[in-house]
Amino acid sequence: MKLLTEQIKKILPALYSTEDIPCEDKKFICRFFSPMGPEEWKITEGSQEGDDWILFGLADLGFGFPEWGYISLNELEALDVGFGLGIERDSLFNAADIHFGASELEA
Repeated sequence: MKLLTEQIKKILPALYSTEDIPCEDKKFICRFFSPMGPEEWKITEGSQEGDDWILFGLADLGFGFPEWGYISLNELEALDVGFGLGIERDSLFNAADIHFGASELEA
């Protein structure tokens, strides 16, 4: 599965372009997840750098402490989560009205 489609690239804000927007008001554009565990990455921004994309968003690795940070698309695509599976894009994720919520901070 292609993680970053052309459609997502077109609507994904450039890195740092939403830094003046409070975290609770940032809009998630896409979601990546591990099919073998609780890990997920909700992406708010991204920019191409050479043959890679650097993405910014909320990462939850399943330890109960989601964190804002950067991740390389190449690194996500290279992850092997077991049984020959890799990270997948949530194709049902609707970016239109999903925002970071206070409930995620309380986890």
